[in-house]
Amino acid sequence: LLLGVLGAPALGDPGPLEDVVIDRYYIPKICLREAQMGDFIRYHYNGTFKDGKKFDSSYDRGATVAGVVGVGRLITGMDRGLQGMCVNERRHLIVPPHLGYGSIGVAGLIPPDATLYFDVVMLDIWNKNDKLQITTLSKPQRCNRTVENSDFVRYHYNGTLLDGTPFDSSYSKGSTYDTYVGTGWLIKGMDQGLLGMCAGEKRSIIIPPFLAYGEKGYGTVIPPQASLVFSVLLVDFHNPKDGVSLEHLEVPETCKRRAVTGDFVRYHYNGTLMDGTLFDSSYSRNQTYNTYIGKGYIIPGMDQGLQGVCVGEHRRVVVPPHLAYGENGAGDKIPGSAVLIFDVHIIDFHNPADPVEIETVFRPEGCNVTSRHRDFVRYHYNCSLLDGTRLFSS
Repeated sequence: LLLGVLGAPALGDPGPLEDVVIDRYYIPKICLREAQMGDFIRYHYNGTFKDGKKFDSSYDRGATVAGVVGVGRLITGMDRGLQGMCVNERRHLIVPPHLGYGSIGVAGLIPPDATLYFDVVMLDIWNKNDKLQITTLSKPQRCNRTVENSDFVRYHYNGTLLDGTPFDSSYSKGSTYDTYVGTGWLIKGMDQGLLGMCAGEKRSIIIPPFLAYGEKGYGTVIPPQASLVFSVLLVDFHNPKDGVSLEHLEVPETCKRRAVTGDFVRYHYNGTLMDGTLFDSSYSRNQTYNTYIGKGYIIPGMDQGLQGVCVGEHRRVVVPPHLAYGENGAGDKIPGSAVLIFDVHIIDFHNPADPVEIETVFRPEGCNVTSRHRDFVRYHYNCSLLDGTRLFSS
């Protein structure tokens, strides 16, 4: 029929068309949904007559066409020809006069009884009953807590329109997008789409226009009534009410004393961001970190996190940014508002007020004479650090 209308000599002229002719000349491999009656759609088109003369084009106007399909707001031929289309599908439509502008036409634009030829590409499909579409792409095995309203999040994203056209990316800016969730600082769809995420989780979030930028769009990059697709990687999150979180990885069986404020502590540590990025390590320097605790010599989170440790203990200390380096971060390795994770191994600690500690491990029977000041003595010894590391031995 299409060839006949276009004048293929072998088939002859089949006469006037009774219905719209549809040529689906490009169908995408993936089609998540097809346009149905009542759906809101966005599309581009070129409109020509049989001789190829253009009478209209959305491309020339620099704006897509948006509207509801199948409810009589378009000419009947377009209403029928657009139904069943997928996003990114391309169609040639031949619309006979009685399904176009009939015997009246459009003054100065379309003559009476004109057959119309449209080349259409579908860009967006949504319905007022649509909900947020969330797909989990990957999720870490370890997830102690998920995002809730009022949390502060740091995430990377790529943002595209439904047809794949990119409009924004945090990666291109070289920094995460940092904001509160559920407080109205984000579009509604992102406020909802980030809830329940774990640090390190990746999601695809498809947001209908009424949960995004709606009828107005945003600048020149997001057209009106556009669905948005975000590929999101949650880097870390915290709540301003969070305190230091402790995890006791390994505690020695015997612990004679626990560290308190004013103690001088020697410890090894690995410091990572919430996504596992290493920002510092005492092991790499082959030297313990030595400091007083509880006296403001270290970040408040570590001042708190080292309280109560035993010699030999392995402890994980999770420090929210307001107890670490805050909004400014530190150097080029700790970004602003970053949660810090310290895996700590306590080597030893003491207090400047500590006396010498003496423990008698063996005393012979019949000990009548004991050493006194200025006595000359001969003795054997083993000398080690508090963690058992041997130093000297007679």
